[in-house]
Amino acid sequence: MIKVYNNFEKQDVISELKLMLEKLQLSVQSLLSIEVGVNISIKASAFDLVLTADFNDEEGLDEYRIHPEHVKVLDFLKIIMEKAVVVDYII
Repeated sequence: MIKVYNNFEKQDVISELKLMLEKLQLSVQSLLSIEVGVNISIKASAFDLVLTADFNDEEGLDEYRIHPEHVKVLDFLKIIMEKAVVVDYII
């Protein structure tokens, strides 16, 4: 889950981030599926965006983490992200 700083045009930044994340499916071979949801709640505690990504294994997740297109997303996040919560798990 990602929370964006309020000093940006929040909806524009969230839309750009959503598009960047969804495009990763085209370039990251180990990424089986990705779902990006945008928050609809007005609660102050709500995060702005949630990402769910599926991989066959931890090796696939590791490939995703260092993929150049994913690194571009991480660089963008360094600018716009106030806070994130991450959970990586195996089913």
